[in-house]
Amino acid sequence: MTRLFALILALLALLPPHPAGAGPDTATHGPTHGIAMHGDLALPPGFAALPYVNPEAPKGGTIRQAVTGSFDSLNPHIVKGVPALGLGNVFETLLTRSWDEPFSLYGLLADRLEVADDRSAVTFHIDGRARWHDGTPVTADDVLFSLAVQREHGTPNRRLFYAKVTRAEALDPRTVRFAFAANPDGGIDREMPLLMGLMPIHSKAWWADKTFNRTTLEPIMGSGPYRVASVDPGRRIVYERVPDYWGRDLPIRVGQFNADRLEFDYYRDDAVALEAFKAGQGDVRFESDPAKWATGYDGPALRDGRILREELPNRRPEPARGLIFNTRRPLFADVRVRRALAMVTDVDWIGRNLFHGLLTRTASYYPNSELAARGLPQGEELRALEPFRNRLPPALFTEPFTLPATAAATATDGGGGTTTALRANRRAALRLLEEAGWRVRDGRLTDAAGNRFAFEIILADPSDERVALEFARALEPLGIAASVRTVDSAQFQARLERFDFDMTMRWWASTLSPGNEQLYYFGSDAAGQEGSRNLAGIRDPVVDALARSIAAATTRAELVGRVRALDRVLLWGHYMVPLFHSPVDRIAHWSRLHRPAVTPLYGAMVDTWWVE
Repeated sequence: MTRLFALILALLALLPPHPAGAGPDTATHGPTHGIAMHGDLALPPGFAALPYVNPEAPKGGTIRQAVTGSFDSLNPHIVKGVPALGLGNVFETLLTRSWDEPFSLYGLLADRLEVADDRSAVTFHIDGRARWHDGTPVTADDVLFSLAVQREHGTPNRRLFYAKVTRAEALDPRTVRFAFAANPDGGIDREMPLLMGLMPIHSKAWWADKTFNRTTLEPIMGSGPYRVASVDPGRRIVYERVPDYWGRDLPIRVGQFNADRLEFDYYRDDAVALEAFKAGQGDVRFESDPAKWATGYDGPALRDGRILREELPNRRPEPARGLIFNTRRPLFADVRVRRALAMVTDVDWIGRNLFHGLLTRTASYYPNSELAARGLPQGEELRALEPFRNRLPPALFTEPFTLPATAAATATDGGGGTTTALRANRRAALRLLEEAGWRVRDGRLTDAAGNRFAFEIILADPSDERVALEFARALEPLGIAASVRTVDSAQFQARLERFDFDMTMRWWASTLSPGNEQLYYFGSDAAGQEGSRNLAGIRDPVVDALARSIAAATTRAELVGRVRALDRVLLWGHYMVPLFHSPVDRIAHWSRLHRPAVTPLYGAMVDTWWVE
């Protein structure tokens, strides 16, 4: 027996018997064809297809994408390495999402499930048709193996979630049951049955003589609609549709994965990737750069209709992107300092001149969605905030959070930096800095000991330099020296994982049903866990309590109110200088590629497109 399997057996042996409230006699719902985080499923048992697919979409052809970056691994489920794009088409989960609902899962590898009334346990029944690519069946042992290796070697957020499993057992070769630990307050994390449904499942037999936590360029056994056909490390990966894919006729899969081949060609520079697309070496491109969208696609193919450009609205939260303060640094520990620095940049000028006015200013950690805090707190949001009133700024309850106004009330000098509003912002910023112990002496902002206010902004993408440099220039009149440094992707990632930076330009992304991951993004424990997404180093008991309460919400109204409460507290904490987001998906594609008429809640899904 290998060391890995000895470790797995040891881990499983340590799992305790049924915890209180999660025993074998716990009342359960089921069996059912799916589960919604809140409320009821939108689709009934026996539904024919998802509402945003074309069930009659033809199969065949190739969909190519010209992308930027590189990759060095075909295992996307470990911490090490940079995984190739498209691997989600190889691996499957027990349940899978409908992208037209906030957070609803339907059967995939498991065709039905039973959930305890209090969600303290869940039982999955594996579809008897489910097969690995070598034709062998997917079993309960594969599921238990997947849990064990994820708890030991998975990404930090997965290890955090799966640590809540107190018992995992195979009831028979195709049935597996999980029971969950109670929270410190005695409640059960209601999201856990769904998180287990989304756990990536690996073949125990395939991994028997291999090491799970090492990067690999050997194609891994999967059960999904595609498998890896060829790999040119770091440069190109090609997938081929599995002709006898076991799930091709499932209602949750009908009308999807229509192309015979998926090809991803990697380029170091996005401008080169765009030119490759325009030259016909790519079929579809999601454009995130407004400047390229405004001016970069002109050419014969666009003018004669061979290339089409579409702006498709969505209702999902867009990434909350900004210049993030590392509050672990003493320089940024004071909220007054962070607020002051966020006040003095002419973000409106940046939006008009660098992004062609195509983006919307971000004023939320959940922008573009119903989860964003707005106006004054009321209803469920106010109820969530009320217990912490004496620990929050009084203005949070009496003033709507607003971004500093920088739009010109009078004409600027052409540089976007001397409007009446900006001059007022600078005066207010200097007052805040003085309250925090900083003074301007001989043109330099210094503390009482004479130390200058100076810091570094690290970036990975050269295209981010324009915004970072504008921000740095805006700080000069305050006597602050901010330098901008762009490093290679490997160094950038390593420094982020160690929190070895003063400020960086990154983002937080959420779904319409946030849950446990909010503690991974903003929780105090994650602030000290290298590799977590709590880049800002937030350590606030109020944030912890609100983030923890989200997963305990039992209705959609409760969830929305609690997320808005968390959003408002984060905004008043001034952990980043908010930038911009897009309210639409900007997609360019060659006319031979077609899409369904319906765009789901979360936006366009290329998996549902087909080749003419």
